[in-house]
Amino acid sequence: MKTPHLVLMQGGRRNGVPTPAPHIGHAISSAIHAGFRIGRPVRIGRVYGNVVGYNIGHFGLFSGRDYPLLVRTRYGITKCSLSEVAAA
Repeated sequence: MKTPHLVLMQGGRRNGVPTPAPHIGHAISSAIHAGFRIGRPVRIGRVYGNVVGYNIGHFGLFSGRDYPLLVRTRYGITKCSLSEVAAA
């Protein structure tokens, strides 16, 4: 299976305040370099799942900077930090 190529583009809000894409990009790059690519099986404690994407959200309690992984489990999709997941 071919791994999709991720391109992160610097954007901006309508009011002219730039989004913090470099921080999110760094978090996503760290996740990819740690081996957490899309489709990869992972564990969150004893719950198994698969990485289904990357969190590019830049605000709220679960921003992409701190929770860069989107993991699908039998309980639904969740945002995870690198410290919460392990390779399955």
